[in-house]
Amino acid sequence: MRHSPRLIAIAALCLAALPALADKLRLPATPNAAWQEECTSCHLGYPPSLLTAANWRQMMGSLDRHFGANARLDPGTRDQILVFLEQNASTKETRQSPSLRISETPWFRHEHDEVPARAWSDPAVKSAANCGACHRGAAKGNYDEHDVVLPVAARR
Repeated sequence: MRHSPRLIAIAALCLAALPALADKLRLPATPNAAWQEECTSCHLGYPPSLLTAANWRQMMGSLDRHFGANARLDPGTRDQILVFLEQNASTKETRQSPSLRISETPWFRHEHDEVPARAWSDPAVKSAANCGACHRGAAKGNYDEHDVVLPVAARR
């Protein structure tokens, strides 16, 4: 059975796109209830795939010093959330962060390299941790770059 050159070209393009599709941010189809309750009570529920399992272990082991706040949890809840984070963590080195700040990963810097510096200090944005300021669907796990809207002051 012979395949047309056009069909072969289309198949090759689809296969080439798989790594890009696999790199899309996502929230797990079934988020962990403890993660939703505990983590999203203070900030956006960042997709676990934004950091590696090693980063999540480090972060969950230092919740008493969680970016200037005491976010300590009882051991059972902490362990339940950690399992969820590890199971859904990234395996890409570019998502590893020595400081645990997602905004300091090579991946984040690459993805946001075209964002003007003034955008991060815009009063509507405040910091790189405020994904929802520009990514309108961030709370639902939608970080599609075609759905980004910079605040008015950041666009000037």
